[in-house]
Amino acid sequence: MMGEFKQDLRDGLIEACLHLVNREFDALAGDFVTLGLLPPTAQTSDVAQALTGVFQNAVTKGIRNISFGDLSGNLGRTMYKFKFQIPSYFSLVIRSLAVLEGVALSSDPNYKVLGSSYPWIARKVLTDSSPQLRSTLQALLYKDGTFRIDRLESLITESLRSTTNETLSGREEKADKQSRLAMKRILKFTLSEQGDFVRDILLEELAKGMDALNRATFEKAASGVISRLPITFSLPPRLVEDEDIKNLETLRRLMLVLSDGLTKEQNQGLEKGNYLLREVDIQMTWNDAVVVLQKLGSSKEFLPMLSVILELPASAQQQSFRLPVDLTGRLASRIIARTIRRLVL
Repeated sequence: MMGEFKQDLRDGLIEACLHLVNREFDALAGDFVTLGLLPPTAQTSDVAQALTGVFQNAVTKGIRNISFGDLSGNLGRTMYKFKFQIPSYFSLVIRSLAVLEGVALSSDPNYKVLGSSYPWIARKVLTDSSPQLRSTLQALLYKDGTFRIDRLESLITESLRSTTNETLSGREEKADKQSRLAMKRILKFTLSEQGDFVRDILLEELAKGMDALNRATFEKAASGVISRLPITFSLPPRLVEDEDIKNLETLRRLMLVLSDGLTKEQNQGLEKGNYLLREVDIQMTWNDAVVVLQKLGSSKEFLPMLSVILELPASAQQQSFRLPVDLTGRLASRIIARTIRRLVL
């Protein structure tokens, strides 16, 4: 049997896989509507709750351990309860994937069709220029306005899993989980032409973080000077806003990846969804960001990254030299826009 997918259905299947792996079950319910499995009038909130019960345990095992057969089997009761519709094209997909996984299992008992195809899915969403997939990537990387670098790092690592030219031994494979080596892969990707969209996101987040750090530094210095004066002065209006707190935390995490990398405990915290910083943590965030920036500026921390850049193609090296100018321009634009807004308001 043969069939041809329309572009919107292809993108819809990619989005469904991404939302499944990242446990975005509300969005997954919406994907089922897009794919024609559910009518537009379906109560997606109820479907999302049911999908959470069906897929939560399977996804917890990790993308490389998800069995397509188990997923399709567990979904049966939910499909019956919410009166799922099975379009002809989807029947073809289910049959094809079930047969492929069955054939592969005969030679490799550990084979998982979703785990094998996910690197292609990750590459597709990171590099495709279609507005639909770029919107999906934006939604995956941001939650309540907070940038989730752990998801971006995971996508890039998965996208390069089957295409990297480096041959890793077992010991190096474990080390590859460390953020330093992951950052090497991130540099190779983001400085390429295919990584222009991701590069733009990272530069924007760095500019936000640097802007927030400047504001926090000025506020801390001003408070220190005023507290030492013999005459009592009222403190000026607070400069650091809630958004700056989030941006400081994002900057800290970006800098940690660039220097020592995230520790196992920090990664576990990120996986549990601890993306936002509380108000009481602002002092800790400011101190952590300054320390990490100082370490990043040292030759000991900077030279490894420089050596990676020097090994890249000439076009990527040229792009890396333009990054400081681009970052400075974005930072200046934010400062000017905020100054104008304060003058007007």
